[in-house]
Amino acid sequence: MIKKKNLTIFCLLCFIFTQNVNSKENDIYKKIDLFGEVLEKINKEYVDEINQSESMDSAINGLLQSLDPYSSYMSPEIFSDMQTETSGEFGGLGIEVGMESGVIKVISPIDDTPASRAGIKAGDYIVKINDIQVQGKSLSEAVDLMRGPVGSGIELTIKRRGTKKALTFNIIREIIEVKSVNADILDKNVGYIRLTSFNENSAEQIEKEIKILEKNGNIKAYILDLRNNPGGLLSQAIRITDFFLDNGEIVSTKSRKESENRKWFAKQGDLIEGKTLVVLINYGSASASEIVAGALKDHKRAILLGENSYGKGSVQSIIPLKNNGAIRLTVAKYYLPSGKSISEIGVSTDIEINEESDNFKIKTDTDNQLDYAIKLLNG
Repeated sequence: MIKKKNLTIFCLLCFIFTQNVNSKENDIYKKIDLFGEVLEKINKEYVDEINQSESMDSAINGLLQSLDPYSSYMSPEIFSDMQTETSGEFGGLGIEVGMESGVIKVISPIDDTPASRAGIKAGDYIVKINDIQVQGKSLSEAVDLMRGPVGSGIELTIKRRGTKKALTFNIIREIIEVKSVNADILDKNVGYIRLTSFNENSAEQIEKEIKILEKNGNIKAYILDLRNNPGGLLSQAIRITDFFLDNGEIVSTKSRKESENRKWFAKQGDLIEGKTLVVLINYGSASASEIVAGALKDHKRAILLGENSYGKGSVQSIIPLKNNGAIRLTVAKYYLPSGKSISEIGVSTDIEINEESDNFKIKTDTDNQLDYAIKLLNG
């Protein structure tokens, strides 16, 4: 039986809790009323007539983009376009992009695509697309502007770190077909594997190339080149990391819901049997690339050489809405075996070498980072 004094305290706590909940709800309703009032004032007083539907879309997108650079709103039209198979009908530029401070930021250009051939670099800010200001547009809207028929032209106005003047690039859209893995033998005994993205068969291709290189019999060390690799499938990142480990954690994800937290571990079997491994990364190495590089560094399995990576360590989910649109929402973050988050931090190198050229086509005479790695491996 509850004593009268304890019952009084219990009731008081319940009252305070209820008041706090009610207070928070009232604050939210007040903000909603305020938003309605602002929209009404804009509609009546703004110098030009506005499209209220578009204004609401912008408000929704503004809310999402205030969370992080990767959350955004997709209108029914944009969501429908994203789901539509466009085989041969639309062309692309070959860049992975994100949002930062309301401007589209290039995460990475993909090797041998229109964007990389034109000279677009990781970290570039796209401020105009065909003379249309990007500021204020959502990531999905900007990506939609960059899509178009194969063979059609597009003009991008770029702001680049370290340059005061805006740069203009005229690019012709193409069908983007990426061969994600290239391999070679450098300096007679160094196996070189370049991975440009993490698609459905990247791990299978890497396994195949390693077996071919190992048949050579003279390979004493390996270089895994992840520069300008914007990422891709988590499952492929896990498999590829596992190729070089015998055990231990590879990566974990943590979300708001504890039941959705996950960890992935390596299985027995190092495909290169403990040979020295150098991993090349730069500012264009993002997401899945950072998982591979970070896990191999944490396990002291590889030497990381180059420049710090991009810092995209989050998981996005596409959530459909009642209006047939959708939101892209960050639902979890990646954590390395050390417990460190990749988000907005990236993975640091063991040996920092700033690139003097972004020509990653197995030309050591113009690629100072690759040249340094080979000299390092050959003592």
